[in-house]
Amino acid sequence: MASYDTIVIGGGPGGYVAAIRAAQLGQNTAVVERDKAGGRCLNYACIPAKTILHTAEVFSEVSQDGGELGIKANGVSIDWKAAQTRRAKVSKTLEDGVAMLWKKNKIEVLNGEGSLEGAGKVKVGSETHEAKAIILATGSVAMPIPGIDFSDRVIDTWGAWSLEKLPKALVVAGAGASGAEIASAYARLGVQVTLVEMLDQVLPLEDKDMARIVERQFKKDGIDVQLGTKVEGVSESKSGVTVKVGDKGVKAEYLAIAGGRRPDTDPLNLEAAGVKVEDNGRIAIDDYQRTSADGVLAIGDLVRGPALAHKAQEEGVVAAETAAGSETHPIDVDLVPGATFCHPQVASVGLTEDAAKESGRQINVGKFKLGGVGASVVYDDRAGMVKIVGDPEYGEILGAHIVGNRACDMISEFVDVIALEGGYPELARIVHPHPTMSEAVLDAARAVEGWAIHA
Repeated sequence: MASYDTIVIGGGPGGYVAAIRAAQLGQNTAVVERDKAGGRCLNYACIPAKTILHTAEVFSEVSQDGGELGIKANGVSIDWKAAQTRRAKVSKTLEDGVAMLWKKNKIEVLNGEGSLEGAGKVKVGSETHEAKAIILATGSVAMPIPGIDFSDRVIDTWGAWSLEKLPKALVVAGAGASGAEIASAYARLGVQVTLVEMLDQVLPLEDKDMARIVERQFKKDGIDVQLGTKVEGVSESKSGVTVKVGDKGVKAEYLAIAGGRRPDTDPLNLEAAGVKVEDNGRIAIDDYQRTSADGVLAIGDLVRGPALAHKAQEEGVVAAETAAGSETHPIDVDLVPGATFCHPQVASVGLTEDAAKESGRQINVGKFKLGGVGASVVYDDRAGMVKIVGDPEYGEILGAHIVGNRACDMISEFVDVIALEGGYPELARIVHPHPTMSEAVLDAARAVEGWAIHA
């Protein structure tokens, strides 16, 4: 039986960061990982998705827009095998990077599946280890549609990003972030995509104005967007599927389900340590990531808030610092930005306009189209928008929303301003470099008070 100060179960984004931070604080640390360093996000989800999305972006720009840019490229085509080889190479490079960081910080890797064996004990395979603190970071697993199981032709998001051959037709169930990314990538790669969403807008968690812009672009890219519609059933053959979408049958080679995920708690044996689980299946925690069991903390997709890698990483820092007895600062879940890497990208933080109205607060809204800044013409990024939902009493930014080719990079400015207790009047006076897309943020802040310069 080995003894440690901290054991982290799960080596994904939150887990590997928690382990490194614990080691930096002088804790004798081990991380339990049953698969690859970096976990699902790095090897099977976020990174593979963005790698294929980048291929789709470059292909679309060259094949469709190259002539206008002065680039002549005849016979441009997709080498899917090469794209998949690069996808695997990117993940392997980052996997090796995480493993190197563990080694650099003298973190012991315990290969296998971890479970709790009571107070301060973790079982990995046939061995049991002791720890003063245990951080749970096992992430989440894909959920199928009720009545429809995963199979060779009914695939989850990882199955969608790792197909051996580029399909001719694909049905995607779920138009949230993951489904929107899959649909956007494959449509720009020349695949006939049907995107099905049971609610009345794509990206249901985003502001309606942003969703409408994305829907228009999706349709322009050839995606058959079916809103307010369910996948009712599927019949499979060796060569494909027929998906019942509402009262219609849609033929494709695969049905990709991107309808949601659930916490991966089944192997953890939470009852053995007295860890309380909420009705929604997530582990109950306090502001410092502590569970109901002494010495056990939990982060990432296992706990409240959006299931996002960057949230998990910062929670990993808080958990490690809490476990080590160091001063720390709990994360503000309301300030975790959303980021969807479809085309165009969508990013947001805080309340949508509808949610702000429902809260009963007085609001002012500023909207500024990206086409108003010079950089948008240079970089062909004119269709998007920056939108700010503000409280006029104190100039507070209640919500910020961006649609555009680089929205996910641009949203951090809003997070910073809100975190530092600035508002849209301050943002309206901050000098932004020219020519950049960030100038749209400046004019959006001014638009809240009605004085956008380039509107």
